[in-house]
Amino acid sequence: MLKREPYIDMVIGPQSYHKINDKILNYKKIKEKISETEFDTVSKFDELQKIKSTNNKISTFLTIQEGCDKFCHFCVVPYTRGPEYSRPFKQILEEAKNQIKLGSKEIILLGQNVNAYSFIDGKKEYRLSHLLKELNKIENLNRLSFTTSHPKDMTEDLIECFNECSKLIPFLHLPVQSGSNKILKLMNRKHNIEFYYSIVEKLKKANPNISFSSDFIIGYPGEEEQDFEKTLNLIKDLKFINSYSFIFSPRPGTPAAKIKKINEQKAKERLNIVQKELFSHQLKNNKSLEGKEVEVLVENKMKNQNSFFGRTDKTTGVIFSSKSCKPGDLIKVDINSSNQNNLFGKHRDQNFIAA
Repeated sequence: MLKREPYIDMVIGPQSYHKINDKILNYKKIKEKISETEFDTVSKFDELQKIKSTNNKISTFLTIQEGCDKFCHFCVVPYTRGPEYSRPFKQILEEAKNQIKLGSKEIILLGQNVNAYSFIDGKKEYRLSHLLKELNKIENLNRLSFTTSHPKDMTEDLIECFNECSKLIPFLHLPVQSGSNKILKLMNRKHNIEFYYSIVEKLKKANPNISFSSDFIIGYPGEEEQDFEKTLNLIKDLKFINSYSFIFSPRPGTPAAKIKKINEQKAKERLNIVQKELFSHQLKNNKSLEGKEVEVLVENKMKNQNSFFGRTDKTTGVIFSSKSCKPGDLIKVDINSSNQNNLFGKHRDQNFIAA
C-alpha cells in the first residue's frame, strides 16, 4: 500500500492500533513512511490493560481472543489478524467486574474464533467454559453471551454451559457457510453437515429453548444446483431466527481467490432465494411472539420518543412504552406487534424487576 499510493504516510495493522499516538508523533519528527503490521497481540493486550475503562453502557463487548488458525479458503483473517491468541483468564475477569461496577448488565465475549479460547496458567488450562462459569457467579450481571464461534470448537464442556449457566442466553451464532459437504470441503471448513447437526442437537438437549443464527456464503466456486439445494434445505430444517448471507467475494491472497467464480447472475438469484427463506423464518419467529410476554433488558430511551429500546434473551430488538423503567432494568414486556427486525409492545410497569 505504501508503494502503490504515495499519499499514504503510514499503515497500522489491527494488532498495533495501541501504538497509533506514538507512531503519529514519530512520523511528525522523522517524516518517513511507517509500516506497523506485525502480529504483536501480546503487546497490544498488555498496553490496553493499562487503560481503565469509563464505559457505562448496559451491554459491554469484551474481547477475549483474537486471530484464527482454521485457514478457511475464503477468509483473510489468519493473514490479517495472525494466529489464535487468548487473553489471560484473570485479566478478562478483572475487566468484566470493572465494567459491571460501572453499570454493565450484559457481557458479550468477542473473538474471531471465540470458542477456541484457551489460556494456560501454570499447569491449569482455562477454556471458554471456565470463563462463562466464573462470570455467571457475578451478582449484578444479568446476561452473558459470546460470538463468533466455529462448529469445530463447540466442545462438550462448552455445550453443557447452556444448561449450567443461568445467565448465558439461549441463543448462539454458529456459522455453517454451506449445507453441502462438497462445498464445505472446498472451503476447508474442517466440519461436515452431519457434525454440524450433531452440535445443534447437543445444544438443544442442553437447553431446549435455544435458538440459532448463522452465516452463509452463496455462489462459492464450485457450487452447483444440488449444493445450493442442500443449503436451502438446511435453512428450512433448522429455521435460523437471524442470519447473514452474502455472495462469495474473493479476498486477495486467499486460496479461493484463485478459483474460477460461478456465474454472477446465478449467484445473485440464489442469494435472493436464500434471503427470502431466511427472512421468512425471522418474521415467523417474531410473529409467534405477538400476544406473549417476553423478558427484556432495557438498553436506552429512544431519542425524540416516549419509547424505550431493549433486547430479548435471543437478541431480538424490542421497542416499547413504559412509565417506570430505566436502562439496565430487566423487565416484562407484552408484545402486540412485530416486523422482520423488531418486536413492539408495552411494559407491564406494575410487575417490573429492578436490576
